[in-house]
Amino acid sequence: MSTHEVSDSLKEDLVQSAASDWELNALLDIFPSDIRKALTDLPHLDELLEVILDLGRLPEGRYPSDYCNLSEIPIGADDIAHVVGRIGEFGKDNRAGIEQTLHRISCLRNRSGKIIGLTCRVGRAVYGTIDIILDVVRCGKSILLLGKPGVGKTTMLREVARVLSGDLRKRVVIVDTSNEIAGDGDVPHAGIGHARRMQVDVPQNQHAVMIEAVENHMPEVVVIDEIGTEAEAMAARTIAERGVQLIGTAHGIDLENILMNPTLCDLLGGIGAVTLSDEEARRRGTRKTVLERKAPPTFDVVIEIQDRNRLAIHSPVADVVDAMLRNHEPRPEVRVRTASGGVEVTQAAEQQTVQSRISAPARSATIRSMYEAADTAYADAEAEEQMSGDFVRIFPYGVSRAKIERAVANLRVPAVIARKWDDADVVMTLKALERRDNGKLRDIAAQNVPIYAIKTNTTAQIQTCLKDLYDLPSVDEEEVALREAEEGTYQVMLHSKPIELSPQSSYIRRLQHQLVEKYHLQSRSTGVEPNRRVRIFREAAR
Repeated sequence: MSTHEVSDSLKEDLVQSAASDWELNALLDIFPSDIRKALTDLPHLDELLEVILDLGRLPEGRYPSDYCNLSEIPIGADDIAHVVGRIGEFGKDNRAGIEQTLHRISCLRNRSGKIIGLTCRVGRAVYGTIDIILDVVRCGKSILLLGKPGVGKTTMLREVARVLSGDLRKRVVIVDTSNEIAGDGDVPHAGIGHARRMQVDVPQNQHAVMIEAVENHMPEVVVIDEIGTEAEAMAARTIAERGVQLIGTAHGIDLENILMNPTLCDLLGGIGAVTLSDEEARRRGTRKTVLERKAPPTFDVVIEIQDRNRLAIHSPVADVVDAMLRNHEPRPEVRVRTASGGVEVTQAAEQQTVQSRISAPARSATIRSMYEAADTAYADAEAEEQMSGDFVRIFPYGVSRAKIERAVANLRVPAVIARKWDDADVVMTLKALERRDNGKLRDIAAQNVPIYAIKTNTTAQIQTCLKDLYDLPSVDEEEVALREAEEGTYQVMLHSKPIELSPQSSYIRRLQHQLVEKYHLQSRSTGVEPNRRVRIFREAAR
């Protein structure tokens, strides 16, 4: 390394050190003088985690594994008012900050809304924390970081944004719900590098801002902290399916916590009960009804942050989840940061060899044999090549290729997407296109290629079409209707255009209205019986 490079590195360290000192002083300045003096006298102030101020109790300074009292005088209302008057406004999530710093102040309120307690979390931009996963971050795959609160997920997320936007020169957008990633105020903290930050007005709108980030700002990478609701999980899937790298965090100690969480399990593909044929159940040595992954995972890699210097990497997530559902213990790659600052792999990842899933048995023996062929083909690439003739080749004309692939994955039918219509066994199109004077569809029909027309371009409609194609047993009408409502909700969130669902009974329409309400959208029943249906739309801005 040259003298010039050493000098530049030293300058950067000095700048970061000066910025860190300024930010710490900015936090100390919000406290009453006696508490500030007690804090400055602490022997390990650089390790301080948070300051607790509760009405009628002694003030505390907390460390990762210890705490100390900062005064012998209990906190009074004037002390809390002193701090509140020197910070930003509290949002709907009862969090505030100090402008251009990463400190987070959270409040406790009584039943009348008065602030009676404060948690003042020390925020630090720690550089170099992702050296242990730098190769994973650079590969372009979507990554989910797991770990208990305080383990360093947000700190690592901030550093990921800085490295991707600076060193790799990617277009990075951060969806910052509580201003914890990029700090309080309109100017983001320097710790995020060249990444751009989108603030969220209320936590309930985080999913909408995630969609807006993709639609309006053309990011290559979207960074999101604390995915915690079904709407956010759906928005995350939308982002990943549009080819955008997604880096996110969720609260959970390990992969199994997320898999068993009904709200977040969709991030890993979701879990559903599948009834196997007698022959398949005997082959697997299991009961006829088993749990299977319903769809491709949103994230390609899951990283469990066990502590600041040790983490476990699960990849590819689809294979790991399938193995866990077959009662196989996953063996992730475990990396440890050594005392010298290097990275050591203490446990190599074990490749999962569990055969891919097959669908529920079809009615006819012909379809059952196709399922068995598909199961073997998924397990062995060479067998797939030999048995490609058993797969139905579907050409999408005006229908989303991604939604057909999702429907095929949900039903687990042996089907592939054809690149050209003359290579296809079946063409899937929309009824609106079929009704038009379309020369291409006439050419297709002239070649005796079956054409299946669906009403709307939704996964639920495509799945219904595939069930007709494969002669599969029909599922509960209620389940199909709710899937269609969920898909319609996804479309409205993505494009902000109203969509009408298929006609349903009053009972099912009520269930659809309740589902739409969960995603903070509007819905209304329209039409007359028996064609009365639900219309989903965004509320017009006032």
